[in-house]
Amino acid sequence: MSQYGINTISVQGGYNPGNGESRNVPIVQSTTFKYETSEAMGRLFDLEESGYFYTRLANPTTDAVARRICEMEGGVGAMLTGSGQAANFAAVFNICEAGDHFIASSAIYGGTFNLFGWTMKKMGIECTMVDPDISYEELCTKFKPNTKCVFGETISNPSLVVFDFEKFAKAAHEHGVPLIVDNTFATPVNCRPFEHGCDIVTHSTTKYIDGHGVCVGGVIVDSGNFDWDKYSDKFPMLTTPDESYHGLVYTKAFGKAAYITKCTTHIMRDLGITQSPQHAFYLNMSLESLPLRMQKHCENAQKVAEWLENNPKVAWVRYPGLKGDKYHELAEKYLPNGTCGVISFGMKGGRDASAEVMNHLNFICIVTHVADARTCVLHPASHTHRQLSEQQLMEAGVLPELIRLSVGLENPEDIIADLEQAIDKVNC
Repeated sequence: MSQYGINTISVQGGYNPGNGESRNVPIVQSTTFKYETSEAMGRLFDLEESGYFYTRLANPTTDAVARRICEMEGGVGAMLTGSGQAANFAAVFNICEAGDHFIASSAIYGGTFNLFGWTMKKMGIECTMVDPDISYEELCTKFKPNTKCVFGETISNPSLVVFDFEKFAKAAHEHGVPLIVDNTFATPVNCRPFEHGCDIVTHSTTKYIDGHGVCVGGVIVDSGNFDWDKYSDKFPMLTTPDESYHGLVYTKAFGKAAYITKCTTHIMRDLGITQSPQHAFYLNMSLESLPLRMQKHCENAQKVAEWLENNPKVAWVRYPGLKGDKYHELAEKYLPNGTCGVISFGMKGGRDASAEVMNHLNFICIVTHVADARTCVLHPASHTHRQLSEQQLMEAGVLPELIRLSVGLENPEDIIADLEQAIDKVNC
């Protein structure tokens, strides 16, 4: 459905029922699928034919939803995962092994920072974190002979840095590696990274794609644009025989879909990071309203950010939609239709004042969540980024007083009124 607009794809993409079939994507709540002959199932295990034999690898419901997201991003294939964290891990681990290295922007979600900087390090995979504002020339000095990819977030959580696709894509491709971008905050409605040089996209579907705090999930989308054969020495797992599949070579067997096919048949198979059909069904319903919701999130956030910017007790506000924001120009370049509904701000009274403001809120809730229909807040230094050192917090752009405000779909006047009464109670 590439010829259609994003609104049409969000409703119609990924599923085309036949005569007398369910109009909605059905929930195929089954772990297994029947075959008439042993030979027929054997061909599936050898990847000689497509089909379903075990839900840990593929399921009709999850496949339909993955296809819809894939069409929205403009990719060649996609894979749902059990969480956004699983998606980011699998996206990198699919082409990295012990002894390899990759580069990541330091302005990323705290859980991803910890995954890359600590957990994957224990697996023998080294990550170099770089300032997102690093110059192109300095960025190029960070590559090593064993570098396998570059990673960033379209809009960083919670520092709201807008990723410079052009700079990072140019450096990655100059050194023969793909660019992987987490597009969670922007969603494919507000940014399509493949159009800016990105090769692989991930999402935490738990956030705006679900948008209702109902189910945890993630997705990996492959653009099909990276030429793995051109850099065969770097990516033998894709360009040389896989002995676990009787010598199959992914690039020869699956062409542009080599990366995502390997990710599904290898990483998903072995690690079991599967999305359930029930959760995929919830995601599918949410996708239908995603364009409308993102427009409202952005409209509300713009009004709230402008109000915060003029409040005398607020020390600073970060929102790329504000004309004075450091990343406004990049936002205009890569996200001309809007950024997201998340705002970061800090109180003049510092960390204690910021924490006190949250304690006085009425319907705006303190929750470990973001990008939801309901407005919510979090203090990252005390919560999501609590495991990071002071230096790492600074590298990730998380100041001690930073409040992450996720603006929901309520009336903006009501959101502002709740913030106003809470801020008025704080002495700073």
